[in-house]
Amino acid sequence: MPAYHVYEDSELLDYMKSGNEAAFDEIYRRHWHTLYHSAYYLLQEEAPAMDIVQDVFVWFWEHRDHLVLTTLRGYLLMAVRYKVANYFRHRKVRAAFAAETVLLAREASDHEQELELKELKAMIARFTGELPERCREVFQLSRHEHLSNREIARQLGISEKTVENQLTIALKKLRVRLGSMSLLL
Repeated sequence: MPAYHVYEDSELLDYMKSGNEAAFDEIYRRHWHTLYHSAYYLLQEEAPAMDIVQDVFVWFWEHRDHLVLTTLRGYLLMAVRYKVANYFRHRKVRAAFAAETVLLAREASDHEQELELKELKAMIARFTGELPERCREVFQLSRHEHLSNREIARQLGISEKTVENQLTIALKKLRVRLGSMSLLL
């Protein structure tokens, strides 16, 4: 078995084209380091750089029968640059897809929350309409006009304790009516 480390790249390429794995191994040993540094320089990431170099060599071996090249090193470096460009292109497409997916999910979620809020408001409005008059007045002043118990008592001419009792009654009834949605309240 010949010592392949003494052969020129062109001779190793000829041996490799005929299926000689030892010639391919020598090409790999000679050029792996340079290709890795080239890929790493462009990517600044170790794992993708290693993957790209590995992909280049796998492709190189699998297509050895059809290779027509003048310089082995230049060809391999160009293949690495091409793979890096593809990596960036695919990563950019994936990032754009992910961003679009997040945006669509957020919009769907916002729309869904908006519908749930409308439904909740409609349920509360129906509920409020069914309350006794004094209880309804207290509830609306508290929840819609955001008045304090003291302000409601003063406006309606009733005690703060009556306001508290009316709100307690209204909220208990509302919780029962809404059932599982009471957690939102």
